[in-house]
Amino acid sequence: MGPFEFHNPTRLIFGKGKLSALTAEVPRYGKKVLLVYGGGSIKRSGLYDRVISLLAEAGAEVTELSGVEPNPRLSTVHRGVELCREHGIELILAVGGGSVLDCSKAIAVGAKYEGDMWDFVERKAVPKDALPLGTVLTMAATGSEMNGGSVITNEATQEKMGWGSEHAYPAFSILDPEHTYSLPKDQTVYGMVDMMSHVLEHYFHPETNTPVQDGFCETILRTVIETAPKLIGISKTSSSAKRSCTAARWR
Repeated sequence: MGPFEFHNPTRLIFGKGKLSALTAEVPRYGKKVLLVYGGGSIKRSGLYDRVISLLAEAGAEVTELSGVEPNPRLSTVHRGVELCREHGIELILAVGGGSVLDCSKAIAVGAKYEGDMWDFVERKAVPKDALPLGTVLTMAATGSEMNGGSVITNEATQEKMGWGSEHAYPAFSILDPEHTYSLPKDQTVYGMVDMMSHVLEHYFHPETNTPVQDGFCETILRTVIETAPKLIGISKTSSSAKRSCTAARWR
């Protein structure tokens, strides 16, 4: 195993009823909040009303950016950056799944940059700062709530590209499993596949002698395999799903 650095500054707040932590977390960063969310599912589930109520309790002045696409577009990022500058935003709060979080990360670094945020995606520039970002997760999948990675689609050039920065890590993330209860069955399945895909990306690496890292990956994969059938209402797992993820590695 070669040398490496590991840094994860995100404060994870996990558990039932933990949404109330917003009243303590938001004032740490300021009163002017940009609330970012997607197509409206948080309104149908009632989560939007609870978030707005807690933000009011925290004394926040809320500006909203709704309609973030499943593959967040650069034009939406630009709208968010403009809102941040226009309203003097001090904290971005992303409520939703990975796409909403990805978009919010791009807005956070874009609001502190004089040029086009797409420069970061094309590696023409490196983020030097970002607005603080908080998240309320509604879908378990990518781990975007605790990493600095993001994927943005440039509709003008028809490019979908990933980027990342240490400045894009969320300052805090609230993870209440109850917020995932209203997720449609197909989205739950997509999340399971997404989890496994991202873990496998790290598992099949060229480095040798990494038993601890490999063990993390194997444990996550086993847990998803054992838990997935329960979440989608399948009483019996298939024989393939019962196969153990061992230390055997394909090279």
